Amino acid sequence: MAQKIFAGISVDVNDEGYMTDRSQWTKDIAKEIAKEEGIELTDKHYTLLDYLRERQAKGESLTIRSVGTSGIIDIKGFYQLFPGAPMKKAAKIAGIPKPASCV
Repeated sequence: MAQKIFAGISVDVNDEGYMTDRSQWTKDIAKEIAKEEGIELTDKHYTLLDYLRERQAKGESLTIRSVGTSGIIDIKGFYQLFPGAPMKKAAKIAGIPKPASCV
């Protein structure tokens, strides 16, 4: 298992850079991962990241459509917060595995 240092903390990551131990996640780590992705996190980002972490912890499926119907943000807003590949980027920053719906 590979490791990467974020915010001075060594975290376990897979070959795609996704954290493999969600308990290692902190907001400081999220901030550094987001910086690598070219994203500056706002309160709206953190609200969405917390939502994704909660859903993933419950074993629920994460999709762009489910985020768009979450009541937190619509699909257009999701793409604005995480341009390009919103589900992949959001999952990586949230410290959770890449959703199965992402290729």
